[in-house]
Amino acid sequence: MTRDMRPDRPRTSAERPSGPLIVTEDESLLDDLLRLCAAAGTEPEVVFAAPPRASRWDNAPLVLVGAEASGRVRGAARRKGVLLVGRDLHDHEVWRHALDIGADHLVMLPDGETWLVDRIADVAEGAGEPALTVGIVGGRGGAGASTLACALAVTAARTGRRTMLIDGDPLGGGLDILLGAERTGGLRWPDFADSRGRVNSGALEESLPHLDSLSVLSWDRGDTVVVPPHAMRSVLGAARRRGGLVVVDLPRRVDETVAETLAQIDVGLLVVPGDLRAVAAAARVASAVTMVLKDLRIVARGPFRPGLDDHEIARLVGLPLAGELPDEPALAADPAGDGPPGSSGRGPLARFCAAFLAQAMPAGGSVTV
Repeated sequence: MTRDMRPDRPRTSAERPSGPLIVTEDESLLDDLLRLCAAAGTEPEVVFAAPPRASRWDNAPLVLVGAEASGRVRGAARRKGVLLVGRDLHDHEVWRHALDIGADHLVMLPDGETWLVDRIADVAEGAGEPALTVGIVGGRGGAGASTLACALAVTAARTGRRTMLIDGDPLGGGLDILLGAERTGGLRWPDFADSRGRVNSGALEESLPHLDSLSVLSWDRGDTVVVPPHAMRSVLGAARRRGGLVVVDLPRRVDETVAETLAQIDVGLLVVPGDLRAVAAAARVASAVTMVLKDLRIVARGPFRPGLDDHEIARLVGLPLAGELPDEPALAADPAGDGPPGSSGRGPLARFCAAFLAQAMPAGGSVTV
């Protein structure tokens, strides 16, 4: 078999490949690795039956070393992102080879193919830290959860953060309407209902309607479409891999698809209006949601009935308090106002969102929830 070996010269940053470097002398293994790279949507560099030069070794985002070729890289500089790929689980020497070259992982084919495709695709997509994923749910109907979800996403996007807003409630009417983007072109949930396996995060973001720097996955106005758990897992996983902030507007019921959503959420906000009936309803919602999502916090929304305030609502529901959302008469009178919720940067809603994001995603720092 003849392999096309390109000139081995240092590359500029613009020329450096996004795909992995393959080092092997096993033609059958090479064919398998090329197939897996194609499945991940990337093209690798190949060093066949020869040691890689330092420039290739150092610059590759991921290195796949065949177990039979481990001796060719034993003297190379230690680095992260090296995987040793083997086939024989009963070969005890392969573990020693992995240690000798400082491999991060030992991957055995064919069992590890799915994991390896995901790892290669992460590199191809430039996946870094996953997005902070915030779920918003109402303690009762009309609590204002959708408004808060939109405002939080709009506030984050206004500050330059990569932000995606996902409508997780098929009976909510569509968040694109609340944003004034119902006529904006792009894919909606029915287009993703049959998704399985890995969804490319960049392709997902590019396919959605955009409101300036905010991308939105909403529902259309057609018949209700059931999004199965595996589709939610694929789509939300792609959204999270893109980094930044993902905000999910959640329904108050918990079915299998919602449970899959909750499993990928970092922190939840339960919006509870300031009356006893809302508190009682919120306690039931909290009981169901916290079976999956452990970090659920109260957002107490005014005005408050006598005897109630934000701390008392949190105590009665039995959850920590994320903050108080004072009454905003102008928003209640005209939810559209002069633009999407939070777009003006003024008022109690915008201030709450800015304060939450400043605590959860401090500028230049790590995510804190």
